[in-house]
Amino acid sequence: MMSNDTKTTDANISDDRFRGKTIIITGAGGNFGRCGCLYFARRGANVAAMDNNESALNETLLEVADAVGSDANIRAYPCDVTDPASVEGTVETIYVDFGRRIDMLWNNAGYQGQIRPTLEYDPSDFARVMNINVTGMFVVLQSVARRMASQRDDKSGGVRNGCVSHPFSIVNTASVAALRGTPAMVAYASSKAAILAMTVSTAKDLAPHGIRVNAISPALIGPGVLWTRQNELHASSGSPYFSSDPEQVAKDKIGG
Repeated sequence: MMSNDTKTTDANISDDRFRGKTIIITGAGGNFGRCGCLYFARRGANVAAMDNNESALNETLLEVADAVGSDANIRAYPCDVTDPASVEGTVETIYVDFGRRIDMLWNNAGYQGQIRPTLEYDPSDFARVMNINVTGMFVVLQSVARRMASQRDDKSGGVRNGCVSHPFSIVNTASVAALRGTPAMVAYASSKAAILAMTVSTAKDLAPHGIRVNAISPALIGPGVLWTRQNELHASSGSPYFSSDPEQVAKDKIGG
């Protein structure tokens, strides 16, 4: 949880870029997702918070209500990204709840998987990581992008000065693990590399529909048990691991 000083400083930032915009944030019960909900709620956005952990999701709503007060327009949507029917139903509910308008998606849900050396890694867990982090991310992206594309067809986008405008934005959470490799986390690193490839491909596919697709690759958050263990593993391989502040990552998503 952020300090009161950080909350006060952030709350006083004047930024109207997102006022009245609707954003879906998956993985909203985790560190990055929760900070994203706070960031956008403070700036007047309509926030649809998605997570399969209802308890963590409710904690996010309570923290946003405490920080932003009655001005916050945030709603919780429990959803399992590995279930296409659940995703489609949830996205449609969000679409209707917020006036048939979705402007942004932070595609942030994920599962880190086991921490085991490659020679000992369980193939079933590898498959689970890929199902959540890659297939689940694609299913959410596709469902949201279809609605964004229909909105542009309804004249919310268009051509300006001879160029196609891109009023909608999707940001996928990848990881520095995809770029540098992470000891004992082969499934996680592989899934995040797949997300980077997905991002480039979908960015080209969706650009004609007025949709920008980008990715960000944060590092591990410290301190903590996982942080300590990863530092030990990286030290043994001669590769340092760098810290990442969850609030800063939330800001980096949208260039704030």
